[in-house]
Order: sequence, then C-alpha cells, then structure tokens
Amino acid sequence: MSRFHSLRRGRRAPAVTFSLVVALAVSAIVSPASAAPQTPARTGFTTTRAAEQAVCEQRFLPLPRSDSFREHLRTITEHPHPAGSDAQRRVGRYLAGAMEAAGLEVVSHPYDVYLPQLTDDVEVHIVTPVAMQLSNREPELEEDRFSGHPELLNGWNAFSGSGDVTAEVVYANFGRREDYRALDSIGVSVAGKIVVARYGGNFRGYKVKFAEERGAVGVVMFNDPGPGGPDALLPYPDGPMMNSQTIQRGSVLTLPWTGDPLTPFEPALPLDGDREVERLDPSEVPLHSIPVLPLGYGPASEILNRMEGREAPEAWHGGVEGVTYRIEGGPGLTVRVRVDQPKALTRVVNVVGTLRGTEFPNEWFVLGAHYDPWGFGAIDPNGGTAMLLTLGEALGELAEAGCPPRRSIMIAHWDAEEAGIIGSTEWVEEFREELEANAIAYINADGAVSGSNFGASSSPSLKDQILEATKAVAYPGTDDSVYDWWIKRAGTDADEPSLGNLGGGSDHVAFYTHAGVPSGALSSGNPGGVYHSNYDNFAWYERFGDTEFVFGPMVARTDGVLALRFANADVLPYDVERYAADVRTHLASLHEVADARGLDVAFPALATAVDDLEDAAGDLAAARERWTASGDVKPAAAERVNRALIGLEKAWLNDRGLQDRPWSRSLYVSPDPFSGYASWMLPGLRYEIETDNRAALRGWERVYVNAVRGLAARMRTVEQMIEESR
Repeated sequence: MSRFHSLRRGRRAPAVTFSLVVALAVSAIVSPASAAPQTPARTGFTTTRAAEQAVCEQRFLPLPRSDSFREHLRTITEHPHPAGSDAQRRVGRYLAGAMEAAGLEVVSHPYDVYLPQLTDDVEVHIVTPVAMQLSNREPELEEDRFSGHPELLNGWNAFSGSGDVTAEVVYANFGRREDYRALDSIGVSVAGKIVVARYGGNFRGYKVKFAEERGAVGVVMFNDPGPGGPDALLPYPDGPMMNSQTIQRGSVLTLPWTGDPLTPFEPALPLDGDREVERLDPSEVPLHSIPVLPLGYGPASEILNRMEGREAPEAWHGGVEGVTYRIEGGPGLTVRVRVDQPKALTRVVNVVGTLRGTEFPNEWFVLGAHYDPWGFGAIDPNGGTAMLLTLGEALGELAEAGCPPRRSIMIAHWDAEEAGIIGSTEWVEEFREELEANAIAYINADGAVSGSNFGASSSPSLKDQILEATKAVAYPGTDDSVYDWWIKRAGTDADEPSLGNLGGGSDHVAFYTHAGVPSGALSSGNPGGVYHSNYDNFAWYERFGDTEFVFGPMVARTDGVLALRFANADVLPYDVERYAADVRTHLASLHEVADARGLDVAFPALATAVDDLEDAAGDLAAARERWTASGDVKPAAAERVNRALIGLEKAWLNDRGLQDRPWSRSLYVSPDPFSGYASWMLPGLRYEIETDNRAALRGWERVYVNAVRGLAARMRTVEQMIEESR
C-alpha cells in the first residue's frame, strides 16, 4: 500500500455550504483582502463552483502573513545546515512540526544516498614564482553577524575528485564546450594543466567534464564580477553584490541520470528498510577524478595577474579590476590544488505534508522546494522554504474556516538538492507510477523569494492559470495586481507577460522530464551576488532581499490561488491550446539554431501534426467550456475526464529516453546536455542539429510526429468523454 494511502488523518474541515458562502461573502466585503484585485476562476468551473471558489479565495488572500514568513526564515537559517549535517536534521524536524501544527498530514521519506562528506579539507597555493596560499573562505564581516559562525566551511565543490596536483595553468573563459574548442583551434592544450575558468555560461560540472576529457589535472573556478557601470550595485556588505572574497560553492556532478549516483532509475531506499535496492559500486560510476575547488575573484586575481601568455580574446575578458586576461600562465607560474573529499552513503530525508482533498484525495497538486543549503541559505533555498511553510499555514487555516480543497495539496521539502537534485529525484523514482497517474502539477519554489521582481516559467498547460492567478493577488505597496506590475515591468506592448521555459538545475527536473508531470516555478527576487556563499544569510536578506518580508506572502498567495483553482475545479483547467502554439514557437527556434549552424532543415510532417493538435486542442477547450457552462458536471464523470486530462503530458514521454540520456524521458523539454541549466525544447531534434547530425533528423521527426499525434488523439478522447457525459 502506498504511504500516501496510510497517512494519519489530520483535521478535516466541513465542505463549503451555501450558508457558509453567504457568510464568507459578507466577511470578505470588510476584509483587507477585498482591496486586492479579484478575478473569479472560470476555466474548468461551473457557475456555482466558481462563486464558491471566489469566496474561498477572498478568505485565503489575507492569511499568508509577513510575521510568519519572517519567523520561519529566521529560524531555518539560524545555523548552517547542509545535507547530511545534524543541523539539517533539526531543520527537517522543524519543517515537519510546522506543517503538522498547520493541520497537514506529514510523512518523512528517508533515503541513503552517495554523498561527499562534509569537509573543508581543500586548499590552493601558488607555488612559483612565489609561495602563496590563497584564501578559500569568506572572511568574517563586522556588518554580518552570521559570517563568523564556527560551523561554516571553506569553499568546496561536491563530487570533486580527491588529489594533490601542481601544474601550469590555462585560462578557459567560462569552460564551455565552445571555449575548449576555441583553445583546440589555436593549439592550446590543457593536458597536464590546471584549468582556470570563471563561473557563468554553463553548469559548473561541465567546466570540469570538458577539462577532464582533455587531460586537465585540476580545475579552479572563480566568481567574476563582470563589467561595471554607472548603475552597478555595491559589493557586500555595502551593497548586495559579490565582493572579492565571495565564493560560489556547488556540485560538479555530471551523469547521464539525475539523483543518487548509485541508484539510477531506482529510489535509494534506506539500507535498514524492508525493500532491498541494488546499488552500483562507486567504481562503476563515471564520477570526476580530478581535484576541483572554487575561489573568490580576489584570490583568483593572484593567479591571473601572474599569467604571461598571449592575451585572451576580448570576449573572454571579465571584470576583475587591473587584470589582463591571458590564456596561458607560462612555465614560470605553477599552482597547487589539493582536495580530500571522501564520499559515503548518507541519510537524507524529504518531508512531505498533505492537505487531504475532501472529494478526490488521490489527485495531487504538489508544491516543493529543497531545504538544504551550502551554508545558511537564506535566499537559496530557504526563501522558498519559509514561503511554503507560510502557505501551508494559510491553507490549513482556510480549511478550518470551511474551505478545504477538493483535491489534495502537497507541500514537499526536499533534501540534498545542492549535491545533484537528489532528494526530489529519489522521491519521484519511488512514486513514479503514482505520480504519472495522480499528479496534476508540480510547482517549484527553490529560492523563490529574495525581493521584488516577480517572474515565472512553466510547461504550456499551466501558463494560462499562472497568469490568471497573478491577476487575483495584489502587488505590495501598489494598487496593481501582480499581473499588472509584471506586464508593466516588461515595458512592451505584449498582450501578456512572458513566461519562460523550465531548464535544469532544480527539483522540477524529475517531475517534468522524467515523470511527465506539468511543472512550473514562480519567484520574486532582487539582484544579488552572494549565490552559494557564506554570505547568503539572514543579515544579507533583511538588508537587501525581501526587506519588509512582504514578497514571501505575495508569492504564497499566488501559489495558493493557483493550487486552489486546480484543487477545486470541476474539470482541470489545463491550458490545452497552449501546446500547439508553443510547439510552433519551438519549431521556429529550431530553424534559427539550424540556420546559425549552416544547416537547411525542414519538418513538414511535424508541422502538419501540429495543425491537427491545434484543432484537437480547440475542440477540447470548447467542449470543456460547454460542459461547465451547463452546470451539470457529475463528480464521477468529472473524475474520469480529469484522469484523462492528467494523462495528456504523458504523450511526450519516450521510454527509450533522449540521446545518451535514457533517464530524460520527455521529448518536449530537457536541460541542455552541454550546459546543464538552459532549457532545450524539442530536445531530440535539437541534439541532432547541435551535433550536425542531419542524417538522424528524419528519424527523430517521426518520433515527434508520433508524440504530437498521440497528444492530439488523447485530447480527442477527452473531448469524446466530455460529450458523452453531457
């Protein structure tokens, strides 16, 4: 039996009645939330249900509170708490207690995963022409009461190899695939050398991967401040940006699968559990073997200033003042890099709270964020963690007031994301079949709150409802809704704000690209330069982030309205028509990529299939509108239709996976396999274009034609089910 079917019963509130609707409506008139812009949810709702929903939303909007958000964030970030630490276990217990107090049913999900052990036994020296050890820990600052905490660690990279090497250096710009190819083209070899690369341009693990493939013996990565200017913000502690000692920690894990390195495709269940899990031997896993570490740009400049080779191209020049960026250090400059990083099976724990649905408890709307940081993690991730706790309290209070969700809403806190998106991946792998059948959507909140600039990314089917939710929430300190503020900030004549596409690098990856769950991410942030550093703490946050603690509640309100609309709709309000429109956009983008590479490509069969998808989506949307407008939507019939709607996204899943990446099953989207963070849309086709393999395009076009036709067929099946139910 699934753990979700054996959760202890939490508090159960009565369903909304007509008399309660009237009472709540009167209350809402005098509620502070009545000043917020309101747009009653209509897509997927009958008229009666829409009226109930509007009242419950009015009741919900004042509930996420600034004082609660601030206190959760302060408590969670009191001590450094990276994955595997005692402090992280204490934070996990705090999360569970807060959600239980809010009335959610809480289950902890432990996994034993292969992790680097918490150590700061790393160092870097200039050996010649001078002997100098370079600082690799941020200094304590008088203005930052957290910066001297005794449990803070040196700068380090998870899944570095262990080693002690001394060698000459080569500067590789961002360490991208094209940067190493540029070095190849001018005859500069990194074999036997230590690569120096600046952060940016790609996932840090690929800087290491490409260097190791070319024979480098070590890698030093550094923060580069980039070009300044009259509008440049000041470095910390005088401003929010990086200072010369700020160090970006981070994982360099690059494997063909996401999650625990030893259990691809399978959950890393506890060794002391009832189910035995086969684990790979670490020697079978292609982990990096060379030592890697990060520096701030101040210490890195000691290396850069002593390089004597040819000057780097202008595009490779960064913003470290007084440095002439050069490609080679020359034989007179040698650097020592030493890393001792043991790895072992380590217990990590996901904490998942559920507000059980009153009518369809086995349909789940999931919101989540990881809670493990590199240090304190006030921005990344715990702005999102505190927001989700605030949201959970508000939803629990709303249920007690007579507005429980019809479908279940889950709030999940993932462990070990920073090491390689591990906690959420193991949970998805454990419950993949249930997620494919039951999960309506996943909304990620990794570092979701650090300031005032709102934005969002999502799969096509969630876009319309995200936009509609932002219309219902007031933007703090203005008379605008979040939607109004968002579109004004864009400064264009667009009909709607721009929603991005999800890439890699966070906990949505397993849900979206492996299990086919429609996913999104909503966030509000400020410019900052303390990413993955010891200065990402409450002192930075209260001065330069969400300084009045109002944007955490704003994001909680927006996430909450979105969750409630999916949880309470008669028919799930997926944006089915957006699929065809977005696929057309992505096809046009593929042609641009091909043109830039000198390839003449065309996908006529796929374009025709998209035409059919557009027709099917339009017919389905119209049928859903007619059905809900009739007011005669029987729960049993709606449940059958909604199960079929949940299955739409699964048309993109291909069990064979993508090229060299069988774990990535979505044909619609994947992280860029050469940079890690960026989103690749229609990635099977994109890969063949990027690798100049035109011969394989026809076969991949057939794969995509079948997927698009399959999606259209699923939509027509749902339309038929609706028509038969009327």
